[in-house]
Amino acid sequence: MSVLRKDPLSYGWVIYPEKPFVPPQPRQAKEAPDGDEPCPFCPGHEFMTPQEISAYRPPNNSTLAAWTVRTVPNLKAVLHIEGKANRRGEGLYDMMNGIGAHEVIIETPEHDARFFDYNQQKIEEVATMWRERAADLSKDSRFRYIQIFRNYGESAGGHLTHPHSQIIALPVVPRVVREEIVHAHEYWMNKERCILCDMLSQDKKSQRVMYENDYFVVFQPYASRSPFETWIAPREHASSFATDSVDLESFAHALRVTLKAIARALGNPAYNLIVHSAPTEVERLFKTPRVKISDLYHWHLEIVPRIKRIAGFEYGTGIFVNPVRPEDAAKYLREILETQNADESVL
Repeated sequence: MSVLRKDPLSYGWVIYPEKPFVPPQPRQAKEAPDGDEPCPFCPGHEFMTPQEISAYRPPNNSTLAAWTVRTVPNLKAVLHIEGKANRRGEGLYDMMNGIGAHEVIIETPEHDARFFDYNQQKIEEVATMWRERAADLSKDSRFRYIQIFRNYGESAGGHLTHPHSQIIALPVVPRVVREEIVHAHEYWMNKERCILCDMLSQDKKSQRVMYENDYFVVFQPYASRSPFETWIAPREHASSFATDSVDLESFAHALRVTLKAIARALGNPAYNLIVHSAPTEVERLFKTPRVKISDLYHWHLEIVPRIKRIAGFEYGTGIFVNPVRPEDAAKYLREILETQNADESVL
């Protein structure tokens, strides 16, 4: 029969129907059409974007178009950096001004490059820019949470083909992250341990681990909400991706082999990549007598391939139906990874 599993971090439930695992049919990501307009993210078109915030260029080369990674404000920003929050009420309702920041990280000058084809150095370079921008935005006292994310493929919200990721600084802590913190705090108060540290300790003995190195574990969550949902988390406890120590070489390698395996297994699907990290000014927002947020929250990266649509039942209840059990997904990805490693060793 089918089973329901409870996610210990969000308390959300997932239904897994009873049926044998069948390798999925590849679903190539449909990319947004480029049209006839020049790409604003390509070298030589820097004038088409707002003034850059940050960029990496080769030493001794200050040429505008010589960048390797570039960060600019989003032309269609959902939040804007100017002004004050002006939190206020309208009767029982709360509101505030849309202050924040919305930045685009243009990851490479190559228009048709794909993240899973980046080499180790390129992923480290992109991850370094993520951390630097998140750390810089965290210094602004108006911002409560910094969200790093990547939308690949039109069905995942990727509206431009040129490889890019985004960062949004929010004046509030999002509901999903706040719920994770509340449940992590509840767990800590009972056991005085980080819940994700305990999840990693237990899952290392399970069939849900896809890959691991000295610093990171790649696994399918016990109650994954969608097929092949994959998390990457540091082995040692760390609450902030932006400000805690991160072995970028190991992180880049874990991310690269994971995305390559997913692309190979599922036919380069559309996906969302999301970094969940501790909020800024956490001690003021979540201070408790016995524990700090940095003790109980454990940052992690989530990859959600878009191979299944969400239906009315899931929207209505918040309970997801996942046709692929995480143990089956992890096993299949491990097999893909073994083939991948064998192919690379021949080259």
